[in-house]
Parts: sequence; C-alpha cells; structure tokens
Amino acid sequence: MPGRIAVCLRPARVAMGRGFVFACGVLLLPLSLGGQSAAPVSNSPAVAPSNSPAVLPGRGLAQHDFLYCGEWNHTEAQQTMWIIRKGKAVWSYSIPFNVMFNNKPDIAELGDCTQLSNGNIVFSTRLGATEITPDKRIVWQMFTPIGTELHSIQPIGLDHVLIAQNGSPAKLLLINTTTNKVEKEIPIPVRDPAHPHGQLRRARMTPAGTFLVAHMDLGKVAEYDSAGKEIWSYETPGPWAAVRLANGNTLITGDAHGYVKEVNRAGEVVWSIDRPDLAGYNIGNIQDVERLANGDTVFSNWVPNKVTDPKEWPTTVQLFEVTPEKKIVWALREWANPPLGPASGLQMLNEPGVPEQNGQQR
Repeated sequence: MPGRIAVCLRPARVAMGRGFVFACGVLLLPLSLGGQSAAPVSNSPAVAPSNSPAVLPGRGLAQHDFLYCGEWNHTEAQQTMWIIRKGKAVWSYSIPFNVMFNNKPDIAELGDCTQLSNGNIVFSTRLGATEITPDKRIVWQMFTPIGTELHSIQPIGLDHVLIAQNGSPAKLLLINTTTNKVEKEIPIPVRDPAHPHGQLRRARMTPAGTFLVAHMDLGKVAEYDSAGKEIWSYETPGPWAAVRLANGNTLITGDAHGYVKEVNRAGEVVWSIDRPDLAGYNIGNIQDVERLANGDTVFSNWVPNKVTDPKEWPTTVQLFEVTPEKKIVWALREWANPPLGPASGLQMLNEPGVPEQNGQQR
C-alpha cells in the first residue's frame, strides 16, 4: 500500500508553490498521487456488447488526439485522466478516489479538464482544483470550503481560472493563479443552497466577457453580465454543459435527460440530437460537449447511473462524434487498453484554437 500524506486545510490561504487553500479540514493523499504511467494501447478484438453494437464507426482511439477525464469511477482506487495521441495513451495522471476531508470519509473525482497551450493541465477534483505541468508538478492548487463542491474550471489566459463553487451561496470566482487573489466574485442563484452536489456543473466565461452557467437544479441555462445580472436564459431540463458558439448560439447537454441541443438567442432549437437518434446505444448522462471545426459535435456518455453494474460498463460507448445530419461517425468504447473509465470531461487536442482564449468554442 502506498504511503499517505496529510494535507491540513485552514481558513486562511496557505501557499503551495503557486497554490493556496481556502478550506478547513484534512485531506489524505497517497504519496504516489499522479504517479501512474501511461498504458500501452492494444488493438483488442471487438466484444459482443449488450449496450452498443459490436462493430463501431470510426477509428477508435486513432480518430482524434484528446484529453479525457471522468467522474465517479468507484471501482478503482484512483481516478485517472488520459491524453491520447495517434491512437496511443501518451500521458496519464491520477488522484485518489477515497479521501478523508475534515476528518470524515469523502470522495474526490475528476470532472472538468483542459490542456493549455503551454502544456499545463487544469482540472477539477470536486473538492478543489489543480494546475499541473506535463511532468506532473503541481504549480497551483486550491481546495473548496467545507460544505461546497467544485465541478467546473475554465482557464482564462495562462494566469487566471474561472471556477464555479457549489454551496451556500454558490458563486463564480475569477482567480489569479500567480497572485492567488480572487479578482471577481459573482453570487449565483440555486434552488437548494443546502445541497450543493446537484446545483451547477459547467460555467464558462464567453468571448464577450459574460458568464454562461448550466443550472442543473433550476432547469435552465443563464447568462450573466460582469455584475451578476441575468441577461439571457433558456429553460431546459437538467443542463450539464453550455458552450457559447462563434455564431452566437449556445450548445447545451442534458445530463440524465440524454440530449444535446443548439439554441439561438431567441430560444429556438436549431439543432439537436437525442436518445432516439442514437438507436442501438445505451445513452446514460450526456455531459461534456465540443463543436469541431468541421461542424461535427463530440460529446461524452457517462453511464454509471444508467448501467448500474460496473461489469457492464465496458459494453458501453464513452464518446460520440456526430455530423450535423446526426450521422454517428465515431463511437469510442475503450475500457481496458487504456482503462479510460466513465466519461465526463473531454478536450479534442487536434482542433485549431488557443484553449485559454476561448479558441475552441466554435
């Protein structure tokens, strides 16, 4: 069993390299945190799955270069994010699943992850957020206060991040990762302040400097100005992610409701895909989404709540790419080589644009 190190969290900010902590409590981390090496990729024969076709469209891991992370892989002691390039797993980084936080058992999980143009990666852990270098050195880190959760982090340039902190109150925080100062704080309304888990997932600053928030609990996507005033909203059940496209429309995923839709400023649905359009595939929770430069849409299919037996997870597809005509051109099912696990966050790495400058929001 690897050794463990206790990280004591106090209300005052505590420097950790370029990092700091906001919370109280103790977080027990394995000394081998982030030490998992990249796994080789094999071309294993297709299985006869019950939750997806035996033969899948696309080129498997070789379809795209991508960054991948998923939440609540409760069958594993570590939660691992992966970088895939040219069909091979070239990098991975792990965090422990079970931790002690504020002297109570808790879980950490990956949910939102982005590789920056300098190679660093920022990601959320439910209990906080981290920036690491390609050689797995932590250059910035923060933990959330007790009773709050963090499922969303967006890089803003190379020295700022926008996080959405679920809690009472929920809030958006723009943090300078060099000075460790919160430069903007915007309270966000939620339905039930006492239960943070189901409040918010993705929140993004748009190129116009406004803030787009997927309110899971309120059943709407809302856009706020820099003062926190709501300037646009669209009602839709259980939104998990919302991306402002270059054409001004908003791309939204429906989590357990299993949809992706593109809506315009008037609230009209101009494109959508739903479970009936994906016949033959067991669709769980559609979470992250990205519009590609060629007009296709890639989204993740998180399955633990729909396929409750982990032994059946490997028969499900984790990532889809569909054309504007809703044709599936890529369906990725890879649970062994490497063990990608359930899918939440994704980033296509072979797409043009600078990630920390909203360059990949099409």
